[in-house]
Amino acid sequence: MASAAMSGDVVEAIASEVALGVDRAVEWWMSQIEGSLNDPHLTSLGRLSAVREIVESYKDLTGKAQLRKPRF
Repeated sequence: MASAAMSGDVVEAIASEVALGVDRAVEWWMSQIEGSLNDPHLTSLGRLSAVREIVESYKDLTGKAQLRKPRF
């Protein structure tokens, strides 16, 4: 019984660390996007381009980059 309780504590500790890591990652990416959207030195098109670059960087870093399909 004691090992089951200890095992549950370990699982909870790991889950808490994973959740904290995810939260920090989301906050970092969101701050990058917010910084681009609030940059007074960029035009509207420049802001959009900056956000697209952030999204592409995210996709590259996470392995989620896909081949671009031609738009017709």
